[in-house]
Amino acid sequence: MGRKRNNILPGFGLSTGFTLTYLSLFILIPLSAVFLKTATENWASMWSTVTSPRLIASYKLTLGASFLSALINAFFGLLVAWVLARYAFPGKRIVDAIVDIPFALPTAVAGLSLTALYAPNGWFGRYLNAIGIEVAYTPAGVLVALMFVGLPFVVRNVQPVLEDLDVEIEEAARSLGATRWQTFSRVIVPTLLPSLLTGFSLAFARALGEYGSVVFISGNRVFQTEITAFMIMNKLDQHDVPGATAIASVMLVASFVLLLGINLLQARTRRYMETP
Repeated sequence: MGRKRNNILPGFGLSTGFTLTYLSLFILIPLSAVFLKTATENWASMWSTVTSPRLIASYKLTLGASFLSALINAFFGLLVAWVLARYAFPGKRIVDAIVDIPFALPTAVAGLSLTALYAPNGWFGRYLNAIGIEVAYTPAGVLVALMFVGLPFVVRNVQPVLEDLDVEIEEAARSLGATRWQTFSRVIVPTLLPSLLTGFSLAFARALGEYGSVVFISGNRVFQTEITAFMIMNKLDQHDVPGATAIASVMLVASFVLLLGINLLQARTRRYMETP
């Protein structure tokens, strides 16, 4: 007869009850209120709101820029994490701290800073405009802002895995005749892939809901640089609460489906990597 396993936390029933209660109070009930508010309104009017050409343009920009920024951050976040985990250099602790600035910095401050840099008369913008490249008040500005806020999510997920990865494994692969690329693609990447996907999904989720850092640099140009979060705020400014909740419901459903797909892909990848 097996011994009963002792857990530090209370039993399954009690700890699960606390978990579900906490999630319900702070996540499920507030989100359900959005759907319930939307359900009480006229469906024809709500459908007309969420499918208007202006909203469709904002959906495309929000989803497209969020996905592209997360993809770019996955690449450069891996590079930054690699440098921080594998090399010692003067000022390393300062660089490591700089990575976390977007976590603590108010998003409005980030938006103002990026606008000051990339505006037509900004520090960078004046030189970019001189060669025909516009960043501020264009979709490129939205992309830059989303890259700024999303990078730490990738770095902080990948860096601990790299630090725990034994260098001797790489040396063993090299001693068996593997090239640098083969060692990276067949030894390192499989180990990093689950954490890299986690960082990608977190960066993508943050970008979908970002508002403060984008609203300044985008310029909120109709059909060009309006993100969906701005459209929700615009509806609230017009005291159109039903319209705002309808748009929010669409984004909630889209975000849940996309993140669920990414999490399923991550779980499948982890199982594949663990299969002998």
